[in-house]
Order: sequence, then structure tokens, then C-alpha cells
Amino acid sequence: MSLDVFLELVEIKAKTASILPMLLGVCMSIYYYHSFSLVNSILFFIAMLLFNMAVDMMDNYNDYNHAVDTEDYKKNTNIIGREKISPKLVLALIFIFSIVAALIGIYLVIRVGLPLLWLGIFCFAVGILYSSGPFPLNSLPVGEFFSGFTMGFMIMLISVYINKAGNFDWSWRNLIKIWLVALPCELWISNLMLANNICDAQEDENNHRHTIIHFIGVKQGLNSFTTKNVIAFLAIITAVMARLAPWSMLLTLLIIPFVVKQTKIFYHEQVKKRTFPCAVKILLIGSLVQVITYGIGM
Repeated sequence: MSLDVFLELVEIKAKTASILPMLLGVCMSIYYYHSFSLVNSILFFIAMLLFNMAVDMMDNYNDYNHAVDTEDYKKNTNIIGREKISPKLVLALIFIFSIVAALIGIYLVIRVGLPLLWLGIFCFAVGILYSSGPFPLNSLPVGEFFSGFTMGFMIMLISVYINKAGNFDWSWRNLIKIWLVALPCELWISNLMLANNICDAQEDENNHRHTIIHFIGVKQGLNSFTTKNVIAFLAIITAVMARLAPWSMLLTLLIIPFVVKQTKIFYHEQVKKRTFPCAVKILLIGSLVQVITYGIGM
């Protein structure tokens, strides 16, 4: 397997969906909670990245094995069939990456406390159930919620917790503060999966995957895509007004014209290769600028 094929198998281009919420958590830990642990952050980064790659490999593996459209999707679309990768090799990589991530996670639990174990179990469960089992989350109308909540909020929550271990307030008030700062990332990650499901609407129907688009249709899916982009920017304004983030994070609002342009392109045409990257760009630019502008204020 070549490096290019491996990077596509683990969907390396989508890793910003987990890395940037983690970095945002580090920023909030330093700015708002005045706490930071370099060792804990590095360990969490490695474990998170390994398991994220395992989940994406598992997604491709399960889609390959469960494909109903064996002539086109399985042989020509799915990377395992298209690149003639051994399914046994993919399964072995999934197992190795997951075990290493779990071992690092257990070591972190020893360092920071038992709450991390429950947070980690939740994230592992969502990652495994995302494409596995009789009713995988990515084939159900709840996929957008779980992907956004887990990668956008839970990763940031863990990032804050491991930097403030031993003195973390588990009150609802404190959790809502973290959730508000994480909300733009959560919504943009959710929109990434929503855009993917909009583009794959017919393919999902052919493979008996009933995503949210099966129930609400493409038009309402596009309306939801736009609405979540609007809420993301309102959340940024609210977080600054609540003094959970520095004023500099308001500079993120400067990318509104870019987000509007990408949204219009996606509204006009929903084709995987041509317009799905619009959602990827919104997530990448939006989350990256949010992290940078938060960091400037620190």
C-alpha cells in the first residue's frame, strides 16, 4: 500500500475535524482556566489522531463489506475495492491503531483521573458504532448529531479537562461554557456529514442507508446546512460577549463572505467531487480562523 493510498484510506484531509477542536480546548484552558499541561496535550493528540484514523478505516471497511451495490460502489468507488487493498490488512491496522490509542488513553486516565475513562469510553463507543453493528450511526438520521457532538464538543471537553485535571468543575454551568465555545466546530463538523449525505443521497438509497436526507429531503437538508452556519457565527459572538473568549475571536466574522460564497455554490449543485469540498473548506477555514483568533487574544 502506497503512502497516498494509506492517507486516503484514513481520510487524512478530514483530520482537521478533530485536531482543531482539540487545539481550541487548549486555547480555552490557557486563556479562561489559566491551566496547561504539555505532556497531557501531546498524549491526547496522539491517541485522538490514531483512533480517528482507525474510525475512518473502519468506515471504509464496513462500507466495503456491507455494500449492496457490488458492481459499482464496491469495485470502483470504495477505496478498498478500487485500490485492491487486502481487507485483512485494513482490519489489522484498525485493531493496532485502536489498541495503541486505548493504551495511551488508559495512561492518561492514570495521570488525570477516572472521569477521562468515561469520556473516552463514550468517544470509543460512538467511533465504533459510527459504521459498525446492525444499525451504524452513519446510516441513521442521528449521524450528524453524534459526529458533531463527539468530535466538536467531546474532544474539546477532554482537551480542557486534561489540562485542568484535579481542579475541574463538572457543573452544568461550566459544561455549557465549554459547549458554547465548541459550538461552531460542532455545527461545521455536523454540516460536513450533512453535505456528504446530501451528495450521496441516491447512492445511500441504493445501499439501503437511511440518513437524515431520506426523511427530510435534499431541500430541507440544504436549509439546515445554511441555518447551522448562521448559528455558528452567533455562537462566536455570544462566547465573546460572555467573556469565554477574547475579543479577537470576533475577527472570525470576517470569513462570513467566504462561508456565504461556499454555501451558495453548494446550494446550486450537490455533486460529491465538485461541491462537497465546499463543506470541507467551511469547516477547515472556520475552525482554523476561530483557533487562530482565539490564540491571538491569549
